[in-house]
Order: sequence, then C-alpha cells, then structure tokens
Amino acid sequence: MAYIKNLYDLNFIEYASYVIKDRAIPHINDGLKPVQRRILHTLWEMDDGKFHKVANVVGQCMRYHPHGDASIGDALVSLANKDLFIDKQGNFGNIYTGDPASAVRYIECKLSQLAKETLFNPEITEFLDSYDGRNREPVTLPAKLPVLLAMGAEGIAVGMATKIMPHNFIELLEAEIACLRGEQLLLYPDFPSGGLADVSEYNDGNGKILVRAKLDTSDPKRIVIRELPFGSTTESIINSIENAAKKGKLKISGISDYTAENVEVEIRLARGVHAEETVDALYAFTECENSISVNLMVIKDDKPVSMSVSEVIEYNANQLVNILTAELKLEEKHLKDKLHAKTLEQIFIENRIYKRIEEKTTADAVVKAVIDGLLPFADQIRREVTLEDVEVLLKIPIRRISAYDINRAKKEMQEIKNRLKEIREALASIIDYSIGFLQKLIDKYHKAYPRRTELVSLKKVDVREAAQRNLKLRYDKDTGYLGYEVNGNLLFDVSQYDRILVIRKSGTYSVMDVPDKLFVDKGMLHCGFVDKELVFNVVYRDDKTKFPYLKRCRIEQFILNKGYSIIPENCTVLKLSTDSEGIVKVEYKPKPKLKVLEETFVINDFLVKGAKAAGVRLANKEVKNVKISAG
Repeated sequence: MAYIKNLYDLNFIEYASYVIKDRAIPHINDGLKPVQRRILHTLWEMDDGKFHKVANVVGQCMRYHPHGDASIGDALVSLANKDLFIDKQGNFGNIYTGDPASAVRYIECKLSQLAKETLFNPEITEFLDSYDGRNREPVTLPAKLPVLLAMGAEGIAVGMATKIMPHNFIELLEAEIACLRGEQLLLYPDFPSGGLADVSEYNDGNGKILVRAKLDTSDPKRIVIRELPFGSTTESIINSIENAAKKGKLKISGISDYTAENVEVEIRLARGVHAEETVDALYAFTECENSISVNLMVIKDDKPVSMSVSEVIEYNANQLVNILTAELKLEEKHLKDKLHAKTLEQIFIENRIYKRIEEKTTADAVVKAVIDGLLPFADQIRREVTLEDVEVLLKIPIRRISAYDINRAKKEMQEIKNRLKEIREALASIIDYSIGFLQKLIDKYHKAYPRRTELVSLKKVDVREAAQRNLKLRYDKDTGYLGYEVNGNLLFDVSQYDRILVIRKSGTYSVMDVPDKLFVDKGMLHCGFVDKELVFNVVYRDDKTKFPYLKRCRIEQFILNKGYSIIPENCTVLKLSTDSEGIVKVEYKPKPKLKVLEETFVINDFLVKGAKAAGVRLANKEVKNVKISAG
C-alpha cells in the first residue's frame, strides 16, 4: 500500500503541475495558453497571405497539441473572436447571442498583420521538442505587446484559478509608453460587448468589478438592451428575465431578440408598468447586472505567480525593450555580414582578383590566391577573410562579374552603412526607440480599437429594494399565525426578500425573512420592517415586586432568526408603543395609606438605551393597569 500511496502522490503532483503550467494558466511573456500559442505558431508556419481552412489549421496544429482536434478548433474560434491576431472569414459565431461557429470545414482564417508585426521572430525564439519529439515548438513567443491584458484569460487549475479581464488595446500601449517614461497610467477593463462597468474596487486586477447592460428607456412602455455586461449573452439574459418574470419579480408582456451586428433585445412591459419602475428590478434579479471577481494569476519563471496589472505592464514594457534590443543587434549582425560580403565582392571584381586563379591547378592554391589577392585591402575589409567567404566569391558566375555595376554596388553599401548608423543610434536610445515603436502601433490601429465599455460609478441594486411588494402579510389574532398565506388581518405589503421584526406578547423578538405561514403566538405586540432608527417604548412589570418599569430602546444588532428578549427575565410586558411623543398613564393597586392611585409620565422624558439594558422604575407601587395615549 505504501507503494500505491507514493504512486498516487507522484502522479497527482505531475498532473497538477501539468494542468497549471501547460493548460489552464497563461504565461506572462506572451499572455497565451499552450493551445493558443500552438495555433498561432501553426498559422505562422502556414502563412502565405491567403486564408486557410480552419480544419486544415487544426490538423497541422495537432503536430504540437496532444489533446485532439475539438479542443484546438474551439480555442481557435475563441482566439479569432478576440479580433487581435487572427483574421477570419465565414461564420465564427456571435459573441453577443452565443451562437456557435460553423463547422471547421466551412470557415477560414489567417494571421493578422498585427500578429506578424508583433509576435514572431524565430531567430530570437527559444524552441523545444513537441510532445512526440517529431517537431519543434516555441516555449513562448517574443511578443512586443501586453497580450495577457489585451485578450484576458480564464482558467481553473489544481488548487488555483485565474480570471483576467480584457483591456483596451490602445490604452495598453499608452500605459506601456507611460511606464517607459517613468510615469504611471491606471488601466481598467474594456469588454468587446460594451456595457457599463464600475471599477472602483478593481484593485489593479485583483479585486472585483460591477458590470451592467446598457438600457434604452426612452420609450416608457418598453426597455431595449443595447449593450451587454461582460460574461453574458442575449440568450442567457433573456432566460434570466423570463425566470424573474415567472417568479413574479418582473412584470413583462413579452421579450424579443433582434440582435445581429449590434445588440437589440426588446422587453415589452405589462399594462400599467413603466420603464423607470422596472430598471432596478432588471439589475437586481437578472443578468443585466453582474459582479465579477478577478484574480491575475500567471506563469512567470516557470511558476504560478499572482501579479497586478501595473506589474504586468512594467514586465511587458521591459520585455519590449529587451526584444527590440535583440532584434536590432540581430539586424546589425546581418547587415555587417552583408556589408562584408559586398565589400569582398567589390574588391574581388573591381581589382580582378579572379584572374589570379586561372593558372592554379589545385583547390588549395585557388583559395590561397584569393586570400593573397585580398590582403592589400585588409583596411577596407576590416574583418578576417574565412574559407566560407572565399567559397562565396568563387561561386560568383561569370555573367554577374561581367555585368557588375560599380555605382549600384556602392549605393547599396552606402544604404547598409546608413542603416547601421540608425541601428547604433537606436541602441543608444533604446527607450525612445521603444516608445516610437509603440506610438507607430497606436497611430496605425487607434481607429480599429476604440473603447467600448463606459466606466461609471454604480451602486449595486439591493434586491430587497428592487423587489415588488406584491404579497399581503396577514396576522390571524385568533390562531396566532403570521404570513402571506394566512387568512387574517392585513398588516402591510411585502416581497419575498423583505425582513421583518416580530415582537411577541412575551417580550421575545426576532428578525426573520417574510414567512408564508408561521406561528408567532396570540397577542403579537409588533410586526414591521426592520428599522434601526425606530425607538420602542415598553412598559413592563417585575413579576416579583409588581413594580412598573419604562424602557426605551432601538433594535440595531441581531442575528437572523435568533430569539431575543426586549425585557429582563421574570418580567411581563404591559404595553409597547413606537410613539415617542406619547404619555404613559399608570394605575396602582389600592392599598391602605396609599393616597396616589394614578400617575402620568411623558415618554420623551426618559433616555433611549440599548436593547439589553433594563428599564427605569416608575414607582415603588404595585401596578394595576397601564395605558399609553398620544401626546
């Protein structure tokens, strides 16, 4: 059994590690999960400027992804609907209605120009073997953008989860520019479905946001949903509205979905109901309002790490500088190699060094003749001539030598030198160069990515306030039952979400949800909505001494459905009133030598105390009767 336990422990750890690192949590470097990275890499390999059948892309991607075609197809459609890195052609579904995409054999896609500009450079990309060892795939893509925040992500792994909101593409680039300049620019989510968002508790990517649908209430007899809250579709919102209507929380006569390119869900209201009265109920009881908790968990340095939006922006800004530096140095190396080759070619042809090899009979002699012929021009060449250089010179065809254009060659070499100078200047001021790169992207794409979600300050609608009070709360004094299914005296209108305070004749009280039918005893003293400002005035009698007491208190703290007593033990409630302007009239039991048999007290003359405090003794006389009259 010890062996089995160790086996389970090892397998579980390996499984958990695999799910966290290779399936559910995105990598901070390129913001992608493995399946997304493999899809984009496959599209880059297949790219010829034309659209490809998604079925073909899925098949090619299976060389890298071991989990089958269905997962690849779904991930590709989801990635394409982000409208960032994949251009699509055909029916890729509708993010507003939730309609699925057509089968992969009917739809086509290709890499977007943005992806080509910012995601790929195989010469600075680290590769590893694919799952079967037959191919090589990138560890991460050299992304020059904060892809993680642009697309957002959601995933559940073993013991952890991530939920990252999408942000506006242009605002992300502006935030990176601000970061490179040593400034800070706060970022807030932007959703493709638009809507309204309250980001006051966003907490830099690790708090929560309140999202709402954008409602058109210009017509008092109907409400039109124009934009959706993040995470909802027209289908899910319609279902939630219909369920709320069935439960009596909304009064509507019908609902229709006219959504195509833009959201348009029409809610027709019942007779006698107007739009302004229904808006709060829509936010309280349907998906027109949602609260979303966010958690920015990423893979960094091969480990899951919780980060903030600001930290991700700073990391990506530094990564951009490193990538641009690597690309400039790589280009510089290629240009220097090209300039060296053209310089050798120029010297080789202009000085007719090729003539020296005509009488040579061996390969070594030919190579030596070329190298000796180039020696006088060492200052001009500035680099050691290698055997590979000589091989390239010897492969120049006679036709090219005879057609060699000296002026054109000098012009090309001058262009290379000019570009090398630009690269040296860029490397010397790499921060400014990086900012310029980002600014070019902003100028090119700012019209394509406007902000869709409006940031507002919202107050979450309390369901108790929004619920329609269409239930009749009744109390049957003969049986002692209270509820909206009781036949008795009508107390007031309630909803299922209301909480009421009930004070029984014994002086015990409790706060409860509105009951359908509940025994609260005969002679109930009070029943009403919970009001922490309401003052209760209680006259009670000490059962031992029979002396009267007056107590004034507010009921401010309580636990739902827990019983409390408003008077001390071994006491009996005589009267209870909420009229603080009233007058208490006390009659005493006649006794020898007792001259005063009746007294009055003004309630307001007594202080308001806590609910657990004892009352004030009114007299050292045995009470006979008490009355409370209006002041």
